[in-house]
Amino acid sequence: MSILIYGKNPCHEILTTDKPIIRAYFEKGINEDILRIVQKKEVETIVLSKNDFYGKFTGNHQGIVFEVPDYKLLTLEEVVHKYPVSEKPVFLMLDGMTDPHNLGAIIRSAEAGGIKAIIIPKNRSVGITGTVAKVASGSLEHMDLVEVTNLAQTVEKLKKLNFWIVGTDMVATKTYSEIDVSTALCVIIGSEGKGISRLLKETADYLVKIPMVGKVNSLNASVSAGIIIFEILKKKGL
Repeated sequence: MSILIYGKNPCHEILTTDKPIIRAYFEKGINEDILRIVQKKEVETIVLSKNDFYGKFTGNHQGIVFEVPDYKLLTLEEVVHKYPVSEKPVFLMLDGMTDPHNLGAIIRSAEAGGIKAIIIPKNRSVGITGTVAKVASGSLEHMDLVEVTNLAQTVEKLKKLNFWIVGTDMVATKTYSEIDVSTALCVIIGSEGKGISRLLKETADYLVKIPMVGKVNSLNASVSAGIIIFEILKKKGL
């Protein structure tokens, strides 16, 4: 299986990694710097007129599209082995995230903020799509993604490994500034409107909220994630 990656930044970032490129499409007359790099790599390259390119691809492609193999999703065992608890890694767990724009934005913030891995459920969640990669703007190439079948069971496994589990909830008594960064952490971010599930709230070690004073008491999920990610980064002194 393969995936189409749209846009100059995401495609350029792929060229800085070892990820194979199955095929590269270019609109004639633009992105010629990237075209020269791709041709040196002996990747199959197709240059199309503007009309043909826009007829084949829709959306904000900026005149460049790479076809690449699907992104490899790790197992929990693989990622825990890669980031030992003794190093106090921070993972994100996403519950009910169905908007590819939110997932892409979270990946971008997570990579910038030092998150080691993002855990997503196999079902009832958006997968890795071209839209996710475009919004992530190259960060997808540097973020470990973990796919699991059951989030609650994954939480229990992480707790046995001495990870502390931090849930997010609008009515929590603690605020996000009270997150303890002295341990390995897994922070659970829920979908807009629904938040995280009742079971995950009950299994978390503690819950935190982002205080708000406006009349609309909700934030975009990716904004909430970004606020928490960079608070953790600040508290770690990085």
